[in-house]
Amino acid sequence: MKKDIRPEQVRAARALIDWTREDLAAASGVTIRTLARIESAQTIPRQTTLKALSDALEAAGVEFIPENGGGAGVRLFRRSSDA
Repeated sequence: MKKDIRPEQVRAARALIDWTREDLAAASGVTIRTLARIESAQTIPRQTTLKALSDALEAAGVEFIPENGGGAGVRLFRRSSDA
């Protein structure tokens, strides 16, 4: 499944869970340099890289919101046990 994540979504997702680039790099296996280039839109990442990033962020509680007329975004995943 193809998953498109925008650079600003990665930055926003990290901010939501208070992760540094180092935290995300460690959780995803993506190098800090590659992550910095992705977040600054200096490169177009491979789908495998995007999957590694999204998997790590989603495991930490981030939900990616696709482009749906209101713009792409991120939010914290709300578990059914959360009030």
